[in-house]
Amino acid sequence: MPLRSAARKRRARLATLMALHYSGARWWMIHCPDLERRSMARRKKIYEGKAKILYEGPEPGTIVQYFKDDATAFNAQKKDVVDGKGVLNNRLSEYFMTGLINIGVPTHFIRRLNMREQLVRSCEIIPLEIIVRNFAAGSLSERLGIEEGTQLPRPIVEFCYKDDDLGDPLVSEEHIAAFGWASQQDMDDILSLALRVNDYLSGVMYGVGIKLVDFKIEIGRVFDGDFQRLVVADEISPDSCRLWDIETGRKLDKDVFRRDLGDLTDAYSEVARRLGLLPQTAVVKPTLIN
Repeated sequence: MPLRSAARKRRARLATLMALHYSGARWWMIHCPDLERRSMARRKKIYEGKAKILYEGPEPGTIVQYFKDDATAFNAQKKDVVDGKGVLNNRLSEYFMTGLINIGVPTHFIRRLNMREQLVRSCEIIPLEIIVRNFAAGSLSERLGIEEGTQLPRPIVEFCYKDDDLGDPLVSEEHIAAFGWASQQDMDDILSLALRVNDYLSGVMYGVGIKLVDFKIEIGRVFDGDFQRLVVADEISPDSCRLWDIETGRKLDKDVFRRDLGDLTDAYSEVARRLGLLPQTAVVKPTLIN
């Protein structure tokens, strides 16, 4: 078993290095963390969360979003550091955000800067997590007693109030209106954005043999003078989606970490490979030497 574990770690490391090479990032940054830390220290930190750090951007109205290797679950009760996770999530989130922009869905994404950072528009985050469910899983199965994997009659959109101390509780549109977190027009726009993201992600994933079980997004307000528009913010990655292989049911998302199902980097690398963001790993046959 220890040998298998070591092999998995070597594969995960190799996948991360391939991701860096394929995206044009500098190889030395992963081997010279002190240089990376010094570069980060020169900028003003705005906020640090469980998976990302936000820094002031180079231009007014911009933010640099840095993806960490930290993995957390159960409201940060379970923690670990997974080598290469931040690199993969940065690249995958770039892919999904760019795809949404290309079909007319507004996002805060501007461009990827390097292997761990992307430039995004500064926006006012609405204090809600918007969850879209296509199949029963996780808390929905627990709350309603529905077997995991059951297809829902239609996509279900849920809202959670963003507060780690409260465990991000589920809230209704009545709560949202009563406490002024979003207007009715905002809620109509949020629902429309969530369903458009669902249509896009479901199609992309189905095309590479992956079932989009559910996902969560955040929505931000961007102001242009007196004009406000809503945009998809934060990130879209296997950290924020449930992704199952259509044929085998294998989990390719953070449930691998939550439920101790294997190597998280392997799972995320598999998603990146299927989307064409990583080269397919060549199988090298052993050579017999007389």
